[in-house]
Amino acid sequence: MSLNPLANPKGVKLLCELCQKPAYLQCTSCRVTYYCSEEHQKVDWVGIHEKICSLLLPLRTPIPLVSSEEERKHRQQQLLQRQKQMIDMTRTEGSKLLFEGAHEAAVPAALQALRFSIAVYGLASVELVPAYLVLGEASIGLGRLSQAEEYLSQARWTVLKTPDCDAAIKSKMYRICGLLQAAKGNFGEALKNYANDIYHAALVSGPKHVKTSGGYFHMANVFFRKGQTETAHNIYSEVVNIWNQMLKNVVKMEDSQPESALATFVDKPAAETEILDEAQEAEAIQMLHAIYDLQQNNANYGAANMVMLLHTLALLHTHLLGYLKAQEFVQDALSCAQESELGIDLSDVENLKNFIATKA
Repeated sequence: MSLNPLANPKGVKLLCELCQKPAYLQCTSCRVTYYCSEEHQKVDWVGIHEKICSLLLPLRTPIPLVSSEEERKHRQQQLLQRQKQMIDMTRTEGSKLLFEGAHEAAVPAALQALRFSIAVYGLASVELVPAYLVLGEASIGLGRLSQAEEYLSQARWTVLKTPDCDAAIKSKMYRICGLLQAAKGNFGEALKNYANDIYHAALVSGPKHVKTSGGYFHMANVFFRKGQTETAHNIYSEVVNIWNQMLKNVVKMEDSQPESALATFVDKPAAETEILDEAQEAEAIQMLHAIYDLQQNNANYGAANMVMLLHTLALLHTHLLGYLKAQEFVQDALSCAQESELGIDLSDVENLKNFIATKA
């Protein structure tokens, strides 16, 4: 990406996309985005601008004068639809980057989500809360706890003023509040927040849904840090079980494979199987590999739990990350079961192994 240096005419005030300070550089592609420095341009490019550069021009160009009221309303409706699509895109990208550990890169995406949310819903809307939460979590990851507290205070105040606030938003808010308390070492407060997270997520999706699993995962992390490892292991196993069931439903066979092969590989999914978005996929990768890194050499985790974890990782790699690593995980699952002489049904694992063998 190249930049144009700017010599702003008197009275023209262009602001940096990231810090809102006076801008002296312009993106040469969209020509509607400005920066105070090359450093901020690079951060924005990596975080979100590369993905939305071509989409910004119609969003930041004033609607031209038209001959009819009907045409004006039509163009306004088009603009509103594009803005809402941009909110969804930037929220998802910001959350995805957080799960990947790219906290600095998540900030530009969240700022874009916040700006578009303000443009569509106004300054006082609860629709701004998801962007505040991404910014808060990014700040926690960057060690800026005071800044995170500011974002979370704004989120809490907005939720408090919205009696009919969606439980999913409350769930996410309590989760990030829990992360902040855990970062401060306030484990008791962190657990209270995670319990509220799980409660509100369960109201929306049920206690065994992947949208609830994040609360369990972070709660387990706190118990582990407190030295209550048995409790932590049990909760980690619950997270794995939830993702195992979800991944069974989202792993799909190629159209060329016979229906009978799918029937032996996994229970046939319902007609409207839920599709994971990019943020949820990144969350699955982060959580399941974190549990594996923690438990792979831990005899106390239990062989049956390890077989389930390895099977789940094999499903995850089959769906997202590649068949070769999936093959390794499925073989490790079978070896673990055999070495431990577990008397459990391994037909799902065996069928997955056979399926992967046709792809690897």
